[in-house]
Amino acid sequence: MGKVFKLIGRIDTTNVDKIENNIKEEIKDYDGDIVFDAENLEYISSAGLRMILRTKKTNNKTKVINCNREIYEIFEMTGFSEMMDISKAYRNISVDGCEVIGDGFYGIVYRINPETIVKVYKQPNSLDMIIRERELAKKAFVLGIPTAIPYDIVKVGDRYGSVFELINSKSLAKSIEEGYSIESLAKSCVEILKKMHSTLLTHGELPNKKVKIIEMANECRNYLKLETFNSIIDFITNIPETNTMMHGDFHIKNLMKQDDDILLIDMDTLSIGNPIFEFGAMYATYVGFACVNKNNPVDFLGITYEQSIKIWECIFNGYYENKSESEKESLLKQIKIICYLEVLFIRTKFMDDTNKFRKAEIDFCVNYIDEHINNIK
Repeated sequence: MGKVFKLIGRIDTTNVDKIENNIKEEIKDYDGDIVFDAENLEYISSAGLRMILRTKKTNNKTKVINCNREIYEIFEMTGFSEMMDISKAYRNISVDGCEVIGDGFYGIVYRINPETIVKVYKQPNSLDMIIRERELAKKAFVLGIPTAIPYDIVKVGDRYGSVFELINSKSLAKSIEEGYSIESLAKSCVEILKKMHSTLLTHGELPNKKVKIIEMANECRNYLKLETFNSIIDFITNIPETNTMMHGDFHIKNLMKQDDDILLIDMDTLSIGNPIFEFGAMYATYVGFACVNKNNPVDFLGITYEQSIKIWECIFNGYYENKSESEKESLLKQIKIICYLEVLFIRTKFMDDTNKFRKAEIDFCVNYIDEHINNIK
């Protein structure tokens, strides 16, 4: 987000020089984004406006956020909103007592009412991520992918959230809990995957998943034997390049059932790459993270380990129904390597030592990759 300066109370001739001198000291030799946060700004005089304008002339990447109605009107009437990025404050909402319908790596999804859900991001400085996800969701929607598009950004305490209209919807995880057929839901998943994977984009239009996987391998390098690491890089590098659209985190908590339609949410992981990377991430969610703790699907997805295995098998076999058993076996070997590399990356980078299974999971992944990397075709 760059350097953030909070504008508080009143800014006028009595204090503007001190504020500006402090800002100048902070931004000396700095050429990144400069953000003035006006959430707690009550009044700004022409002297304060000139201070912001001078900052803007020094650094063109200057913007003002969280303006209340009165402050925004001052910027609008003086023409500042036409010269620079000025945004209004986001409305505040509470999720106290709301049903949690999803809990992912980046955020928690709450149902606010029968028509609306909100994804609250876990990191306070998440505005750029929210805006990026909204643009990705729009891109997918325009290309015919069934996805829910966020229509508002809100504040939830000190965090930000994206609001979606999903009338009387429920996650596929909740649907399974209520007795819906896994086979039927898996068939719908396959249809969405095939629709997404038949959508081709131009190079550079979305992040490249292969590049991300290679970055993961490099992050895990110290946990792997040199020979194993080199074999992983060779394996990933030799996977055929495609400009296929992928979701990147395709599982039953990111799929919402609304009447007869199924819609994707959590589009921040949208990328381009070979579909085998999609299946590597899916296998990690349904099977890989349960390599040591068989209760992981219950904790994360809300379904049993047996149900998790079943939905994986139904999706995999349905998607690759035209493949021979030997072809599917070969694909599964590659998928598992990608899976356990991703699990290893997550467990070494983002999990603290309070996870009692962490070391055993890391050891499992390292041993699996070491034993199987040279047996894939």
